[in-house]
Amino acid sequence: MRVTVIYTIVFRRNHVAKRVINMDIDRNTGKILEMLESAGFEAYIVGGCVRDMMMGRIFHDTDITTNARPDEVAEVFSEYRIIPTGIKHGTVTVLSEGVPYEITTYRIDGEYTDSRRPDSVEFTRNIADDLSRRDFTVNAMAVDRHGNTVDLFGGKEDIENKVIRCVGSPQKRFEEDALRIMRAVRFASQLGFSIEENTSKAVHEMKGRLKNISRERVRDELDKIICGKDCIRVLMEYSDVITEIIPEFKACIGFEQHSPYHKYTVWEHIVRALGSAPADNLNLRRTLLFHDIAKPVCAKFDENGRGHFKGHDEAGAEMTRKIMKNLRYDGKSTAYAVMLIANHSKKVKNRIDVKKMMSEIGDELFFELMELKKCDNLGKNPEYLYENELYDELIKEGYRILAKNECRGFRNLAVSGTDLLRMGLEGKEIGTALNEILNLVIEEKLLNDKSEIIKYAQQRWKK
Repeated sequence: MRVTVIYTIVFRRNHVAKRVINMDIDRNTGKILEMLESAGFEAYIVGGCVRDMMMGRIFHDTDITTNARPDEVAEVFSEYRIIPTGIKHGTVTVLSEGVPYEITTYRIDGEYTDSRRPDSVEFTRNIADDLSRRDFTVNAMAVDRHGNTVDLFGGKEDIENKVIRCVGSPQKRFEEDALRIMRAVRFASQLGFSIEENTSKAVHEMKGRLKNISRERVRDELDKIICGKDCIRVLMEYSDVITEIIPEFKACIGFEQHSPYHKYTVWEHIVRALGSAPADNLNLRRTLLFHDIAKPVCAKFDENGRGHFKGHDEAGAEMTRKIMKNLRYDGKSTAYAVMLIANHSKKVKNRIDVKKMMSEIGDELFFELMELKKCDNLGKNPEYLYENELYDELIKEGYRILAKNECRGFRNLAVSGTDLLRMGLEGKEIGTALNEILNLVIEEKLLNDKSEIIKYAQQRWKK
């Protein structure tokens, strides 16, 4: 690998034309490596950025490793702002022109009694010691500023063969940090790689250790898994890892729906619907992950053996609320998912239905609901795909309603509670009247005109 290759990837990351050098990035990354070298130390970029660089992928963080001890790193960059983020574990963060760079000393890790961080670290001058403690071969490569690559475990070959493989013993790597179990699945989903046989076996056998990991860390990996380009294959193959962190999904695995609308089990339907959503719409993918979680508990089968799932939307919304709270999701993300799941089975067939749904859940969520319905449909029996044409028309209708600012809520209604109060209505009577008027306007049975509404109200609620 040559310096020009490294630079080309860095340029792409920063959206700079391939033949134009982005001097700011060169000066930052290159100068830090050069300063360490000039002081007599080794210095490499290492880990995920090297992997992504070799694959031509965009990367956002550049990690640097060196045989300089933390105090020596601090001395080299004495004129820079230094953030002592992880001195205990050998990491010094150097702020160069507003960009933070984590510079970590080669180290050997001690025992991991908390399944997250080593109890102690021993600094070493040998990069081989440092690379041997890393999680996967594709993340255990280093490149210096001259383009020289250190690849002791076949990471480049595994990239070429599209394989996720632990460095050394999978059992040891997962005992050190159980989150690596989720990371293996995540990389397989994101990169479209398979997990090497022994590593895969350890993933399945050791998944129970995920219970020792904080919910926040597990949640973040789950979000990345479901947004991966190969999430369908991976979620099907490693469903037991998902049910380890969300046991409520166990009932969905292998649950046949016995419905003409469905050809897949509940779990496979969920996964296929999720995989059809845009990868950059995390909220929608997350909602699709949970949207049918209550089907098994709500299932009823008639005398012909056909499955019916009445109430699974509302039940699923409540289950989702509890699960997302347990996984420490923020309130806004939870409210988004809960609202869409609670409404995803409701029929929307025409412009009146569109306005009613907009009134109920808001304009923005209406369009997300239509997208969810389309994705949900893509996970069903293919003969019902024609329904997506209706959803596309409803989306267009929604935009027409917005363009005309048609009444779809109290904010658009031509009268207010104050107007009804002046007519002599009081208390709860005003709320009841406003709701009735709004429904009539949305259903286009009453013109959204103040004088027309007042005339109707005077006749309807004579005092």
